[in-house]
Amino acid sequence: MFSYTLDNKRYHTLNYFFRNKFNSKVFKVALNAGFSCPNYKTGGCIYCNHGSGNHYEKMDLLSQFDLVKVPLERKWPNSKYIAYFQANTNTYAPVSLLKEKYETVLAIPNVIGLDIATRSDALSDEVLDYLEELNQKTFLMVELGLQSMHDKTLKFINRGHDLKNFEEAVLKLRMRGIFTVVHIINGLPGEDKEMMIETVKYLNSLGIEGIKIHMLYVSKDTKLAKIYQENPFPILSKEEYIDIVCEQLEYLNPKIVVMRITGDPLKEEVVAPTWLLKKFCVLNDIDKEMKKRDIYQGDKVTP
Repeated sequence: MFSYTLDNKRYHTLNYFFRNKFNSKVFKVALNAGFSCPNYKTGGCIYCNHGSGNHYEKMDLLSQFDLVKVPLERKWPNSKYIAYFQANTNTYAPVSLLKEKYETVLAIPNVIGLDIATRSDALSDEVLDYLEELNQKTFLMVELGLQSMHDKTLKFINRGHDLKNFEEAVLKLRMRGIFTVVHIINGLPGEDKEMMIETVKYLNSLGIEGIKIHMLYVSKDTKLAKIYQENPFPILSKEEYIDIVCEQLEYLNPKIVVMRITGDPLKEEVVAPTWLLKKFCVLNDIDKEMKKRDIYQGDKVTP
């Protein structure tokens, strides 16, 4: 059996990581703190539909938290929680405002940590110093979107930063001992399988501790949707995506926690591919394919 799982998976699961670290059931509670994004000034990423979790934008943080926590407590009364600042860029504000938002939820009973989603170009030295302080008193994860290691792709998707900026941010986080998670997207226009695998190999070299793997989907009312309608580009089939993910996992350091392995779009937003809406079918098919190939995360990592 693979060492880093409690669920008979063949990759390092988040459930295993939390259980091993906290000896408890741990839930992440996604929040919208009302932050914006610096990349909106230049039009934003072409696939972005103005950030995740925006359906909570008119609720205060404590109300958002209770909306998730209360029903969970009925089933798992002794659970612990990590507050996940998900929507937009959650370090894109003065440190005084960050402190107000973060420490409001840290005061909630059984909240044992924070997970902060942000961008590599929104981490000033002042913010990094504050994150270092936070990391001394609570469990802290910082998530950075990279999407691809290839600058040509980053430019095409209007990411707003290059690989060098991203790498510098990761090194600064790692120097401060902060648990660093990176997002990548498979199926970006112009990329082949080998380019997607190269991104995973590159991340191994940075010493990151978590990864989220997404499948590109075309969302309504985005620049990507307009491009797709005017000049349709190839979108990965489910079989192609599963094949790529399986091989990426073979090249991924087994100590890196796989925190997400497929996308999770809203049905009313998706133009293509519709197969992505069946999330659990995709997850199950990845498990089946890894078992069929008899492979595990890290099989192709050079010792």
